Amino acid sequence: MKLLWNTIITLLVSSFCYSQNPFITQLYTADPSARVFNDTLFIYASHDKEDAKWFNMIDWHVFSTTDMKNWFDHGVVLSLDSLKWASKYAWAPDCEFYNGKYFFYYPTDRDYIGVALCDKPSGPFKDPLGKPLITRKTKGVKANRALIDPTIFIDYDKTPYLIFGQNHINIVKLNDDMISFNDSVRLIKAPHFFEAVWMHKYNGKYYLSYSGKGKILYGMGDSPYGPFEYKGVILDKVNSGTNHASIAEYKGQWYLFYHTSDLFFKNNPQAKKSGLKKWYRRSICVDHLYYNADGTIQKVIPTKKGVE
Repeated sequence: MKLLWNTIITLLVSSFCYSQNPFITQLYTADPSARVFNDTLFIYASHDKEDAKWFNMIDWHVFSTTDMKNWFDHGVVLSLDSLKWASKYAWAPDCEFYNGKYFFYYPTDRDYIGVALCDKPSGPFKDPLGKPLITRKTKGVKANRALIDPTIFIDYDKTPYLIFGQNHINIVKLNDDMISFNDSVRLIKAPHFFEAVWMHKYNGKYYLSYSGKGKILYGMGDSPYGPFEYKGVILDKVNSGTNHASIAEYKGQWYLFYHTSDLFFKNNPQAKKSGLKKWYRRSICVDHLYYNADGTIQKVIPTKKGVE
């Protein structure tokens, strides 16, 4: 009985993380997508392997909090093993709630954008199509490097848009079933865009943020299609060599979620001497985000304490 009780305690403790940066420390995570459902904030993340030497991820995790201090790990919500048509690269995901279900969007193989659904935000998610939602051959898609980084944006009028791409920002209006579309894929222009697109709305303005030149940049516009007026840097370069951010409001406060390699360097102090410019074992962080009176965003300065 004592052994069983100790095992239960160990499992419970390992399921929780605590407020700090990075705030997930029991495994390597990247590409945080922050979503608020009811009174809970969820983070959908890709998962770097413990011995990763490239971006060879195979599954996705989800974490949740109700106080921004204690985080619960719900485990794997979808893996490549459950997809018959995908074989590699479980990269940056996103999730949204629409018409009673939760829809999880994800890239694989550098060639596909898939969708999965569930009745719960914590998954596990199931593939309803048995094939990708979008491929390189989808009419209007521009993807000369990689077809990655989907994000889902639902406007105030409940119109859902799927936005994705590397080097080119593609946008398409989804049908109400969230797993099909009749709309034409269009392009959004943004200076210095590389990858990791994200869209949110604040005081009637549309904000397009993304990774470019190793930084998180953004612009503001009056439509999901733009044009977006470039406003500058939200977050400077971090020590992971790549970055992928999301912006969310929770209980009256705004937050920027991003990733670094701080956990890797903590676990491998000798690594800093190697001279490498990019690291493949990343860890997700969060800091407060503030707006100026004119709606522009103040630059976020990364902290080690996070959001106590």
